[in-house]
Parts: sequence; structure tokens; C-alpha cells
Amino acid sequence: MSGGQGGSHSLAFRVMRLCRPSFQIDHPLRCDPFDLMLGEDFFDDDLQSPTALSSLLAEDDQSKEKETYWRRFELENPLDAMGLSGLLVLPQTFGAIYLGETFCSYVSVGNHSNYEVRDVVIKAEMQTERQRLVLSDTSKSPVESIRAGGRYDFIIEHDIKELGAHTLVCMAVYTDADGERKHLPQFFKFVVANPLSVRTKVRSVKESTFLEACIENHTKSHLYMDQVQFEPVQPWTATALSDDGDNSEVDSKIRDIFKAPDLIRANGGIRNYLYQLRQPSVDSRLLEVEGSNSLGKIQLTWRTNLGEPGRLQTLQILGNSIPHKEVDLQIVQLPPHIILERPFLVQARLRNHTEKRIGPLEISLSQEDEHGGKRAIVVHGLWTLSLIATSFGVQKISGIVVYDLREKRLYDSLASVEVFVNPE
Repeated sequence: MSGGQGGSHSLAFRVMRLCRPSFQIDHPLRCDPFDLMLGEDFFDDDLQSPTALSSLLAEDDQSKEKETYWRRFELENPLDAMGLSGLLVLPQTFGAIYLGETFCSYVSVGNHSNYEVRDVVIKAEMQTERQRLVLSDTSKSPVESIRAGGRYDFIIEHDIKELGAHTLVCMAVYTDADGERKHLPQFFKFVVANPLSVRTKVRSVKESTFLEACIENHTKSHLYMDQVQFEPVQPWTATALSDDGDNSEVDSKIRDIFKAPDLIRANGGIRNYLYQLRQPSVDSRLLEVEGSNSLGKIQLTWRTNLGEPGRLQTLQILGNSIPHKEVDLQIVQLPPHIILERPFLVQARLRNHTEKRIGPLEISLSQEDEHGGKRAIVVHGLWTLSLIATSFGVQKISGIVVYDLREKRLYDSLASVEVFVNPE
């Protein structure tokens, strides 16, 4: 790849991207000669004798010795049908460059004049919308000379961490044959795209929080995910749930070493991951500060078809909002099995976050009557609630509020909790 330059210069930059090669495909697709002469239904006829097939094979062997061009279309091996020639092709252009990859290029500064140039200072830097990074600089040790027809080569590397337009700026300052000091800038522009997207969904069930991550491949090649690891913040702990029922801790090093990579197919392939998050009850107060609802980040590492590596990290994944409350009501225990139309007990916990004494308090369950209005059902006792499920499946426990009898005020209601109701 060459960039534009102004004026007449003795030097010129050439840039070739260093990435994994691709397979060379033999476009004349090979085929079996029997498919051309006898048809695909030749072996479906029971009347065809093995002796006739043997005679045809003998005749074909004699003809192949006479015509060498015949073997061009012969399938000597089943892999020949793929059209792979066994050769690899180096990249001819910059190609698609994605976020998380390492941009590596071979830069050549060639002297295309008939004279030698001296005291050559070469500098290469990467410019983005946010920053400018120097990748190579020979200002402290300039190249003494580049002879006519000669060149100076070097390799640069840069980890792609930003999306959008990127510009590789190659500059050379040198003294030509007339003793004039010249400055040569060349620009090589390319655009960085996003290789994948991560969509997350957080849902709380009883004392556990479940995080679902959906990863979609936006590239034109398959991605082999070496690692999709969720790194929770304190005091959360995470467990990866697999579809085969083999649950393991996310930070299990043995599983990461021996686990086969997950395939996400090209052009919109999707793969889902599920994590179960828990927090120790002794440290639950740490999350009751307003705004402290961060769960953690997801680390992603992958390789393409020929092993080109990539790595990304998501932003902080936020859980359900945890606002600061004066009085907090939480459900601490639910029965493992809830049967339709049978009473079940729910244990709740009240916590006073103020510096004053409040109460007495009353827990009530708000329900709609036949006229659509709200009515309060007083439940005797602050710790145990007796409820009845009227529908099966995934249901929500909601409408439980705390009322201050002395101050005549209503505190925030209990956040909805999802439970599963069995029909019997």
C-alpha cells in the first residue's frame, strides 16, 4: 500500500500489513470423471455388474497415461473437491481491521532516484481522533545513507483500541544529492470496525442474580472464542452455567486450559453465555450505597480461521438500580417449591438505615378490588408472610409495602421478586 505525496522526492514509502496469510483457492473446481460420463445414478442400477465397472476403470487408466490434461479434473483425494491448492497467499491490501487486534505492518523506505541520500531521519506514528502515538523514530540515530535503488525496512506494531478512522503517518527527513534538506510525509488511512457486539440482560431470582451475555459476530470470518470470562467486582462471585449441566467457577484455570474454543460463525453468528452471581449475606451492606450497582466486566479473547488473535473487554455491567432507602424491606427466604393454590411462607427482613428510631411499622399487601381500587391487607407479624399463588409459571411477588403507624407515612414498597409456581 502506498500513500499520496507532494512534490518530487527521491524516497517513497511502501507499507504492507503483516497478518496471517489466506488459503489459495484453485478456481477450476475438480470433479470425478465418472460423474461426467456415467451420471450420478450409475451406482443406483442393480443391473450394473462389477465386471463392467472394472473394465471402465481399466480403460480410464490407459487413457490417463495418454492424456496428462485429464488428471487436472480427477479427484485423487476427497479434499481435492475443496479447491485448496496447498499454497498460502500474503495479504495484498490492508483488508478489514477490527477493534482488539494488533496492527502490524512492514514499512519500506526506498530510494528511487539515481543518487544517494544521506542523514535520513524516519518517523512513523499512528493518529486517531483522540491521540497520536509514535511507533518508530530514528531521530537519535539517523540512517547514514540509502544508496540509489536501495531501501531501509522496519516493522511497526500497534494495539487497536479505538473505533473509527486511523491514519498511519510515515515521515522522512533527508539530504538529497544537491545538499538540500527535504521533508517527505506520506499518509496511509484505514477504518477500524467493531468485530462483535455484546448484549447483556440481568435478572434477579431469589438470592441469585443471573447475567446473560449474547455475543454476535460482525466479521466475515469465523471467530473461535478462547475465553469469555466474567470478572465480578467485590463482593460478587460468579459461576458460569453451561448447557451440558457442567457448572464451573469462572476463574477455574483448569477449565480454561483444556476447554475447546467456542465457534461463533461469520456474518451474524450468535452465541449465548449465562452466569450466576451471588454475594455473601455478611457483605450485603456494601451494595446498599446509592449507585454501587456495578457487577463486573467480561473479558473476550478469540482467534480467526488461521489463528489471528484478538482481545476485548466490555465496560462495567450494571445490575438493577439500588437506591438509598430509609427503611429497606428484603425477602431473605423463599420455599424451594411453590405449589399452585397452596399457602407458602415468605420470610422478610426490615432494616433501618437512618440514625433515629422509627416505628411501630406495619407490613401490608396492596391488592386491587373488584372496582379497580387499592386495598390494604394487614399481615400480622413483621417477619413472616403467608401468601397463595393463583397462577402457575414465572410469577412476581409485588405490592408489599411498609407503613409507619406513628408518622402516618408509607415507605417504598418491596422490589418485585420472581418465583416459579408449579401446577402441582
